[in-house]
Parts: sequence; structure tokens; C-alpha cells
Amino acid sequence: MKKTAIGALLIAAISANAMANEITVISFGGASKDVQTDAFYKPFASASGNKVIAGEYNGEMGRIKAMVDTKSVNWDVVQVEAPELIRGCEEGLFEPLDQSKLGNPADYVPGTLSECGAGVLVWSMAMAYNGDKVSSAPTGWADFWDTRKFPGKRSLRKGAKYSLEVALMADGVPYADIYKQLSTKEGVDRAFRKLDEIKSDIQWWEAGAQPMQFLASGDVVMTTAFNGRVFAAQQSGANLKVVWNGSIYAIDSWAIPTGSKNKAVAEDFIAFTLKPENQKIHTKELGYGSVNLNTAALLDPALAARLNTAPDNLSQAMPINNEFWVNHGEELEQRFNSWVAKTK
Repeated sequence: MKKTAIGALLIAAISANAMANEITVISFGGASKDVQTDAFYKPFASASGNKVIAGEYNGEMGRIKAMVDTKSVNWDVVQVEAPELIRGCEEGLFEPLDQSKLGNPADYVPGTLSECGAGVLVWSMAMAYNGDKVSSAPTGWADFWDTRKFPGKRSLRKGAKYSLEVALMADGVPYADIYKQLSTKEGVDRAFRKLDEIKSDIQWWEAGAQPMQFLASGDVVMTTAFNGRVFAAQQSGANLKVVWNGSIYAIDSWAIPTGSKNKAVAEDFIAFTLKPENQKIHTKELGYGSVNLNTAALLDPALAARLNTAPDNLSQAMPINNEFWVNHGEELEQRFNSWVAKTK
């Protein structure tokens, strides 16, 4: 064998070994990526000797599908929202996880572990208001609809998801019946009739930062918002309050694209991020709840009580039904868009 051929083989062997010792982790970027670097990426690299290459994306499943279909997967772990996790698992875009690596399911918020995913954080869509702008505190969605007691604009996310659920809550439907109602034409009609009552008082938001801006400027008296956004505003000194009654929570997860060349290391990374000591850093900085129930004991009690996963807060919340939105989301969003567009 020629020396050049031997050299090429050695280089290939070294390159293959180097690849086995690094993983590419893709999240949603922004401030969360910075926190994930401190909470997960650097500690995992230090503990395991495996380098983490951090990237970001906007959640577009098309990129993952293209990688998998062309067998050119160069992402090892991706952060996904629950509907994308469900669809991706069903379509074979994500690897099944070795559940034995992930610990005892009883240690986690229900819904954290699934066939193809492991939760990284719990986020909530909740009502928020500016404590400096209202004379009395709203306590639930019935108050959100009460424009006499709480005059002024209110803000909802511009979409069927969350808007239809809270409309039915405001109309007195118990949590257990929300999705039963929305699975029927009568229930959907009921939700839209309820939204009709305050349509002229709604200032819609589309980006996560907008609700905090609307509250700060006094444009609205109350709004739906991601709880982490409210947490960040509170940390900066704003007198914003959260109403946990009627909040809706969901879990973002890690998943491994099918065909990852580093599946074993990727699973080790995911298991590492679920540990309470690593979840603690993530939770403390972002204000989103930990998926690990043992994290609360490591947090300052005052901070733990502010989280969406605090027992008192979680007991007032409803988990979003992701299967429902996977199956019915397209038709309901189309109807919602048509409803918004109508002037009367």
C-alpha cells in the first residue's frame, strides 16, 4: 500500500474519532441559547469530554426532513415544541430514545418523556397584567371578558390555539371538557361566540415580546403571555403580575434526528440536561419551569414559588392537548383567520 493511501486512512480514522467526540445541538437561539450554554453545553463538555457545537433555528421541520430524507444528518440534538415532536416521531424523523438512560419517569412533570423526546423545560401561556394600571386584580378568564370592571383593551395571541381554550374557560367550561367541546362543531361555535363578545376590545399580538410592550405602554390592561417573558420583565423591575388560574402549559423537548451519527453521545447529553442541578441553572435564569420535580428543592423558595411548575400554580393550570392541535389545528386556524378578517 502506498504511503499516501496509508496517510489518507489515518486521517480518515482520526476524523471519524473526532466526530464521535462532538455533537451539534440546535435550539431556538436568543437568550435561551446563552443560558443553555451555561446550564448544559459547557458542563456536559467538561464532564464528558465531548465537545458541543451550539446552533439555532426557527423550528422549521423542513430542514430536519431534508436532512433525514437525503441521509445527510449533521444535527444530533434539536429542541422542538410538542406538536412537531409528535409529527416528527410519527413520520420517522426522530430516533426512539433509550428510556433506560433518562431516569425514573416519576421524577418528571407528566409528559416529559416520550418515545422520541425528553422535555427540557415547561412553559405556560398565562394571563398577565400591569399592577400599576389596574385598581383590582383579575383572578381568571371571566375577568378578562369583563370590560365593565376592567375597561380597556386586552391582548390575545393571534391564533386559534390558546384563544379558543380561554374563551371556553371564560364561558364556564371545566378543564376536563375543553377539548371535548372543541372536538364538536357546537363547542367550536360556542368558543367563537364568546370571542365575539370582546372582539372589538382585542389588540392581537404575534411576537412573544409584544405583550410586555403592550402592558408597559398601557395599550392593554391585560394579556396572554409566555410566562418566561413575564419573568424577565419582573426581573427588570416591572410591576407585572401573573394569573395562574386558567393558564395552559406545554413542554419543549430534545429530540435526535434520525440518522445522527452520534446517537449514544446525544442521548447522554439529553440525560445530562435532565439532572436537577443542570435544570436549576436553566430555570433560575429563564423563569420557565423545570421538567425535573427535584429541581425545586435546589432553588430559592421565593423563586420556586414564582414558577409555573410551583405546585400551587400548576394545580390551577391545564396541559395543552397537543394531539388535538395536530389533528384539528389546520381547520381551526383557517376558521380563526376568517373570523379575524371579518369586520362585523
